[in-house]
Amino acid sequence: MNDESQNKMGTPTPEELREQVERTRDELGQTVEALAAKADIKAQAKEKTAAVKEQAAEKAAVAREQAAEKTAAVREQAAEKAAAASGQIREKAGQAAQLVKDRTPDAVLEKTAQATAQVRESAAQARRYAAEKTPDPLLEKADRAATAARANRTPLVVGGAVLVAFLLIRRSRGRNR
Repeated sequence: MNDESQNKMGTPTPEELREQVERTRDELGQTVEALAAKADIKAQAKEKTAAVKEQAAEKAAVAREQAAEKTAAVREQAAEKAAAASGQIREKAGQAAQLVKDRTPDAVLEKTAQATAQVRESAAQARRYAAEKTPDPLLEKADRAATAARANRTPLVVGGAVLVAFLLIRRSRGRNR
């Protein structure tokens, strides 16, 4: 028997042995790297921390999105309810006004209309008289004050309401004494 026949029978050649040793070294190196990675607690902790941070960021984004959606839905519902309530209030006020008008005798309505016309005429006469007798600089100041009052109605209404409340409280306390 020659060497070639023995090699085919199961005895490896030196080249085959070298290749086998090289493969074994590669496999051993990979195994050692895997064991080293498992033994590196610091690296594992960093990887775990990164994964947890990513999960937390994803959950926070989902929670923000859900909160925004719920906020929008609640706002929409509130607007709808406010609109419905406003409509109901307008309807009730209209019904109440119509009921008062229906129950008010015609004679009272006529007298009210006459009184309203008289008050308007008197006011117009007073306005004309005041315009004639008032000096121009005072008219200009009054005009500026009226313009400012129109521009700032809310504070004036609040101030008027406070004044009326004050006067009513003072009046009621005066009666109790």
